[in-house]
Amino acid sequence: MFNIVLVHPEIPHNAGAAGRLALATDSTLHLIHPLGFSLEDKHVRRTGLDYWYDVKLKEWDSYEDFLANAEPTAAKWFLSTKATRSPWDVAFKPGDYLIFGRETKGLPEEIVESAGDQALRIPMSPGGTRSLNLATSVAIVLYEAVRQQSPEW
Repeated sequence: MFNIVLVHPEIPHNAGAAGRLALATDSTLHLIHPLGFSLEDKHVRRTGLDYWYDVKLKEWDSYEDFLANAEPTAAKWFLSTKATRSPWDVAFKPGDYLIFGRETKGLPEEIVESAGDQALRIPMSPGGTRSLNLATSVAIVLYEAVRQQSPEW
């Protein structure tokens, strides 16, 4: 249904959880290298449980490689704490790409700046936390996108 893109993820548990979310929503998980772990890591497999091998997974050597092969007509949404637009204000369509940065630094600043109104920020109470866990962020945005499609599951 959607494309979940993790740019240079560092924590295997988050990739495993994103894989389960992809499987639960008939989405594809894209992992852009370098990764901070091996896909053979027991933590990825443990978090993905026995579902990991059923995940539609695509790996890319670089962000540029991913962009060159991404569906050109699909929207690309870039999630960042530095954005101002909310996912609640977006009309997601099947096939869209939901692009998330690594846990410690998020997406590179130049990517967020070039995204314009395609950059999105999950609303959070001021003075609370700086950011949310990567897998939590994926779940929030992915399920808003899925909700808009009104699937008959």
